[in-house]
Amino acid sequence: MLISIIVPALNEEERIAGTLRALRELPGEKEILLVDGGSTDRTLEFARREQVGVVQAQKGRGQQMHAGALAAKGEVLWFVHADTVPPPDALEKIRTALGIEAVAGGNFGLLFDGDSRAARQLTAIYPFLRFLGLCYGDSAMFVRREVYERIGGFRPLALFEDLDLLRRLRRQGRFVHVSCRMVTSSRRFERRNFAVMWLHWTALQVLYWCGVSPNRLARWYK
Repeated sequence: MLISIIVPALNEEERIAGTLRALRELPGEKEILLVDGGSTDRTLEFARREQVGVVQAQKGRGQQMHAGALAAKGEVLWFVHADTVPPPDALEKIRTALGIEAVAGGNFGLLFDGDSRAARQLTAIYPFLRFLGLCYGDSAMFVRREVYERIGGFRPLALFEDLDLLRRLRRQGRFVHVSCRMVTSSRRFERRNFAVMWLHWTALQVLYWCGVSPNRLARWYK
């Protein structure tokens, strides 16, 4: 079972080498594709140094991940953010999960790095979000290629492309949670008022589920 690991990136020179190195060291059959959205720093230089495939795409995480999926050769598509590092047995966990025919895809748990209050709070909150049925792209979603193609893949949305895919994916089969955690960066949440940030994020979620366009919500997200 060839697993294609798709990493969208834009100006990620500080993190990308560590992420790609960790992915390359995973045992098992795989291909790694970095999908660049027009980086102006050393992201591409580091990617080539790590000897992974490079795909060029228009800026936008949804568009980049879809471009990577179209270029991938694997039977399984695994989407990993550029600032996220997997556990050593990640590929084995994916293959085990997809060994059940009814499973269409899944995701991992999350551990936010750093000793900040925001990192600790986010790590504690994430299992509760999973209980509510929410799943975001930083939890490293994986999906059978045939299912991904059947539902049309990621749409070119400016925000919540992950929730949009998840909603369609769950209609095709079981979506499972793998019992180990990715380590992801908490940099977006550092030096910010956590309560205000969380209230803002929750408001965006509510508006999304009420039908407000993700492209419109993206302007407020910034």
